[in-house]
Amino acid sequence: MSNIGLIIEEKAADIGNFLVGRLLPFREKRAVGPFVFIDHMGPSELKDYQNLDVPPHPHIGLSTLTYLLEGSIFHRDSIGSAVEIKPGAVNWMTAGKGVVHSERTPEYLRHSDKRLHGFQIWVGLPKHLEQSEPTFHHIEENEIPVWEEDGIQYKLIAGEAFGRTSPVPVHSKLFFIEIKTKEPKKISIGKDLYGEAAMYVLDGTVTTDGNSYGSKQLMIAKDTKLCEFEMSENGTVYLFGGEPFDEERFIFWNFVNSDKEMLDQAKVNWNDQNHEAFPLVPGDETEYVPLPKAILNRK
Repeated sequence: MSNIGLIIEEKAADIGNFLVGRLLPFREKRAVGPFVFIDHMGPSELKDYQNLDVPPHPHIGLSTLTYLLEGSIFHRDSIGSAVEIKPGAVNWMTAGKGVVHSERTPEYLRHSDKRLHGFQIWVGLPKHLEQSEPTFHHIEENEIPVWEEDGIQYKLIAGEAFGRTSPVPVHSKLFFIEIKTKEPKKISIGKDLYGEAAMYVLDGTVTTDGNSYGSKQLMIAKDTKLCEFEMSENGTVYLFGGEPFDEERFIFWNFVNSDKEMLDQAKVNWNDQNHEAFPLVPGDETEYVPLPKAILNRK
């Protein structure tokens, strides 16, 4: 019997002047463990006149995780952070009661051809942290645990698994794992996982229970403890998951919370440009992403 409970096809989504492949949320699966939103960005070739420009926009009740495979993004936020993220590093921003940030192509790359490829992820916060003060952490590539076993390369980007812990300061029990193979390999890691688990195939193919799966698919496991599969040569997969929350998490636009009233208040605060609730972003104060009118009165 197959351990694949659901297969989610990557679907295109527009985030302004950039198209991404949206993996979560999905109508049949709103979250995997504490992960409530996953975008696969690119890979995209950007010409010298094309740049990523996501003006200041707000979040509440979540942590954002940015992980790049290619390219570079300059992050600024209302906490005062201003940092360039490059491939292999992690940006981890916890919105708590409210934060604003922008994501743009760095100035030195804005007039040259470039590539952009990576993941942008939202992780829900435990209920007692949904109104916490916002924080930001940048973790360099050389701080992320990487190891090899039987010709298989593992990277624990965030969370805990395999008796290891990533330095990314997560707020609940979760894992975000990269697995790479140069030759065909059988992977059996169910004993090291917990909660819920999903696998995204980036390169190569994955075979499980006699069925093969290629790229642009997110597979949800029925039973994380039965996580066993075969990877093709030159394969790359990502595993997301962990312990789900007891309470449902609701998403309205860029806001996540277990309390719909907090979402409604956040919509009003951003629409009114209440800078006590959502401060300006130093160095990026002149633009912002307006609240979509269709969102304001949606319940």
